[in-house]
Amino acid sequence: MEWSDRIGRRIRLRDLHIVMAVAEAGSMTKAARKLAISHPVVSKTISDLEQTLQVRLFDRTAQGIELTNYGEALLKCSVNVFDEMRQGLKQIEFLTDPTSGELAIGCAEIMNAGIMPAISERFLQQYPRVQLLVVHADIATEQLDPLRERKVELLIGRWPEPFVDEDFVFEPLIQEPFVAVAGLNSEWGRRRRIELADLMQESWVIPPYDSVPGRIISGIFVASGLKPPRPAIATLSVQLTTALVATGKFVGILPNSVARYSSRRVGLKIMPVKMPATEYAIAILTLKNRTPGPLAKLFIDHARAVARSLST
Repeated sequence: MEWSDRIGRRIRLRDLHIVMAVAEAGSMTKAARKLAISHPVVSKTISDLEQTLQVRLFDRTAQGIELTNYGEALLKCSVNVFDEMRQGLKQIEFLTDPTSGELAIGCAEIMNAGIMPAISERFLQQYPRVQLLVVHADIATEQLDPLRERKVELLIGRWPEPFVDEDFVFEPLIQEPFVAVAGLNSEWGRRRRIELADLMQESWVIPPYDSVPGRIISGIFVASGLKPPRPAIATLSVQLTTALVATGKFVGILPNSVARYSSRRVGLKIMPVKMPATEYAIAILTLKNRTPGPLAKLFIDHARAVARSLST
């Protein structure tokens, strides 16, 4: 019998669950309390695993315990094992009833104000018993941990092309243009011919330039031969941006779909300003070497369809 087979017979899912709990809690006592089992059971499980693997999984210190390199490797394996188990159970659930289940999606706020409602509406019209769990993902500051930690099955956001990261599969959906916006009843909202340079002295509401959308907008000014203005208000909040621009006292730059949705809802006017194209695309990220679940595949199909409709 192979060594890996012997090990496989002696390591149970319960053991891996305990390792994950201890690593998260940083203490066997806290892990035992969280798992509602005794401290000796936790201690013996860790000790037996270390004896089986013939390596030390945790370093014991006065402050608690910390994972060793061997423990880190086992923890990563444990996360993958339980993730694959969840995926398998979802597959079974889908095969039993493909019209129900739950799908967790990571999404930036700006996507929720633009393309995400159209995708969700189309998807739920066909699968009304599916529950979409839309989790805020701070993609604007390039925080991709929800996907890495498998808290969501996919991320929808805007990234530069080409996107290079060995952990992810990048699928561009659409290169959506950006537009300049003003209040519907403002002076700029009534003009028929406007150059971006005409707006440079206005009060701008723009994302911070060190964020993903901020870098896109900074690039638009630079490509137009202009120095990016100092914003009166720097914010990543779409709601705050649209509310301020709608007062007529500020101007801003938004993705086309967000501007069109907000023009009906809060009273914005897309100004007739010629804007240079950007190298950023609305895209879907999934984990490399992890097949998306059946509901995720269906959702991605609907996202592709919505993107095609916006590009025609």
